[in-house]
Amino acid sequence: MQSFPRRFTTQDIVLMAMLAAVNAVLTVYLSPVNKLLTGLGGPVATSVTTGLYIVYGLLAYYIIRKPGTAAITYGIGGTIQALTGPVYGIAACFVAAACYMVVAETLFALLRYKKWGAGVMMLVGGAMVPLWFVFAANMFGYTAWSTGVLAGALVVRIISGIFLCGLLSKVLGDALKKTGLLRRFALGVSG
Repeated sequence: MQSFPRRFTTQDIVLMAMLAAVNAVLTVYLSPVNKLLTGLGGPVATSVTTGLYIVYGLLAYYIIRKPGTAAITYGIGGTIQALTGPVYGIAACFVAAACYMVVAETLFALLRYKKWGAGVMMLVGGAMVPLWFVFAANMFGYTAWSTGVLAGALVVRIISGIFLCGLLSKVLGDALKKTGLLRRFALGVSG
């Protein structure tokens, strides 16, 4: 396996920025879906899409595999979202990005940037959800929900993080690897 430097290349930064930009576009299209889900099943139903909002940063980490990838990718993503004038407020963009980056960076550091299997990706995808949920509950008044609804929404969001962020990052990354497009990234040369 080829050894990669720990510093970021221009290609790394371009990939992180592209994924963050794609996420910003995806977020625009997810908003009406969330409104529909809220109408159909309230806060628990709308929690189903949570993993899709955060998949871009974990996918970048899976491909690049360098310390700081989540910090940069989620930082770019939060900035782009803030510039689009989100309905949930600019502060939420940055607080959410900070929550996701702290959890992802901490977990991959604990794993010494060496474990990238489906189980690890699913663990990180699910683990990124609770910290932001605590902040969001206070920022958006989720604390007014009943305990059952609050717990149900958190569980559904964690499950969404596990599958629509963690597992989806692994599946998308592996599919991209098969195309040969990632041969200049750590994932592209891994065994």
